[in-house]
Amino acid sequence: MANGTGRRNERATVLVVDESAGLRHRLQCALESSGYRVVTATDAPSALQVFHQEVCDLIILAAELRGVDGLALCRLLRAQSMARRTPIIILAEGDSEEQKVAAFAAGASDYLVEPVAARELVSRAAAHLEAARREQALVGTNRELSFLADLGRGLLCALEPEQVIRRVAGATYEGTSANLCAAFAAGPEGETACVFDREGAAGGEALLRLDRLRRWLARQPTAPLRLADKRRFLLRDDAHAVEYVTPLRFGSRTSGALIVAFDRATDFNESEARLAEAAAQFAALALHIATLYAAARRSSADLAKEVAARTAEIEAQRRFTEAIIDNLPVSLYVVDRDLRIVAWNRTRELGGQGVPRQEALGKTIFEVLTKQPREVLAREFKRVFETGEIIRVEQETVSPDGAKRHWLVSKIPMRVEGEEISHVIAIGEDVTARIEASRAVARAEKLAAVGRLAAGVVHEINNPLATISACAEALEARVAEGTFGDTKGVEDLREYLGLIRSEAFRCKAITNGLLDFSRARPGERTPVSVASIIASAARLVAHQQHNARIDIRVETQEGLPQVSADQGQLQQAIIALATNAVDAMPEGGTLRLSARHEQGQVIIEVSDTGIGIPPEALPKIFDPFFTTKEVGRGTGLGLAVCYGIVTDHGGRINVASSVGKGTTFTISLPALVET
Repeated sequence: MANGTGRRNERATVLVVDESAGLRHRLQCALESSGYRVVTATDAPSALQVFHQEVCDLIILAAELRGVDGLALCRLLRAQSMARRTPIIILAEGDSEEQKVAAFAAGASDYLVEPVAARELVSRAAAHLEAARREQALVGTNRELSFLADLGRGLLCALEPEQVIRRVAGATYEGTSANLCAAFAAGPEGETACVFDREGAAGGEALLRLDRLRRWLARQPTAPLRLADKRRFLLRDDAHAVEYVTPLRFGSRTSGALIVAFDRATDFNESEARLAEAAAQFAALALHIATLYAAARRSSADLAKEVAARTAEIEAQRRFTEAIIDNLPVSLYVVDRDLRIVAWNRTRELGGQGVPRQEALGKTIFEVLTKQPREVLAREFKRVFETGEIIRVEQETVSPDGAKRHWLVSKIPMRVEGEEISHVIAIGEDVTARIEASRAVARAEKLAAVGRLAAGVVHEINNPLATISACAEALEARVAEGTFGDTKGVEDLREYLGLIRSEAFRCKAITNGLLDFSRARPGERTPVSVASIIASAARLVAHQQHNARIDIRVETQEGLPQVSADQGQLQQAIIALATNAVDAMPEGGTLRLSARHEQGQVIIEVSDTGIGIPPEALPKIFDPFFTTKEVGRGTGLGLAVCYGIVTDHGGRINVASSVGKGTTFTISLPALVET
């Protein structure tokens, strides 16, 4: 086989080339135990020397060698006629695609990656030796089969058009014994040419008449052309007598030509024609494969660029999204179903607790939010995951310097894929300015209400003061007359003193009620009685009738449950509604304050029989600064404050009105459940 005649019954000889003595010994033991004869070499010079001394049937060659590396040695061996059919197995430490391509381009028959199992090595060696034996037996002394076998083996390793053209031209030059041989191809990457001259040296396109060749190829020829007229020759050489031009055609397209030239017409016969035609067919197929490989490589490069661009785009989008989240004026974090933090924005990082992002990510909320009650956090997140509802909670925090901050914390369900809630977004918004502004507005409106009530209170106090004054004058007259000596005089004195005391207490009750309403209180929620709040509000409003005939009725259900509220705020809301009702009845009417219990809600109604509200004004009555009163008689803040107080207590406020018949405001507040 290989570089000698067939030796079917003799042991095959394997040449192992590697710098490592340990590896050579291991391969030698594995091959010899399978019946092969093994010779070894350590580098390229010693390998070439052994190859010329021994009849080698198979070569196992390490890719990494000192001096001349394994791939260069492979090319040197393939350049020698004795080694053209010898199987060569490359052993390499890496498995990169580029190295594999380079190995096969150098003429390798196989490529194995170290460490390789002994059984696999022996199996591969046996397969290549058997293939070489069958090829040798098939080719024998047949010149055409031998030529095609050598050419096919060489083209298997050609992955570039330049390699294909060069190998086809060289193999055809030797196989046909032509005096000149040229191969030319035109493809997407441009034109490629190789010419072997009379000395067997490979050159470029200098010896080709390219204009004539291009014109001939433009006609897309399908059959070979035999030229004996030197005026039509395609090679620039005056010594040859005949040219045989074979188109390189694959499918329906001619992409090049193979040209052989002979000095004597008798040197060219049917055998040379068949060899040239077969070589042209091989070359056309190899060029097509090389074109596909180049297209695949371009596509791979384009795909790699596209992937890189898409990756960069996604990364830029991710950074942009993170920048948006980090620059939001709210603190934000996201937890998964295990309550582990997966996102933590910059505002949260710089917040009151000042937890760095890297210390928060991956931890549970209980490990990071240590100042918040564990049970409350777990309950709130569980509710969002189970119900999909948005939870909003107001919280108050105190900084080390004693400053109070108010936060509106929203927990929002998030669905990444499908319908199941996978994450919850927690957003904390600093609403201190809004809360303080709302309280300031409420205080201003309360002062305005106190001012309006004060006029009625003053009028109401005048009555008991007139009684006290009359009693005092009567007593003074009696003293002057000296009539207190008898029993009747003592009784009159007692009566006058009782009137003075009762009227004085009446004044005190009126002023205490006004002072109690105007007094500022801390905003604390406590269980309060709606009935007592309505009664006190009715007493205060009773002084604001402005001589109108207003009938005030208070109707509260027996056993009315309490509500959790700020007593002062709730009283302010009811007084504001009642005051508006009084103003809506300038000619007199009925003001009804009622409370009842319905389905877990305490319902408070403030109704009047006044002028009513026009339909076009109803949608805007709760807007700040909107009023239907004359200029100077209203601020437009009363109903807006009422709306804020009721909603802040978790309740609702509605209005129903008919022009000329009256208006009813309805407040619904959650009732406290008795335990």
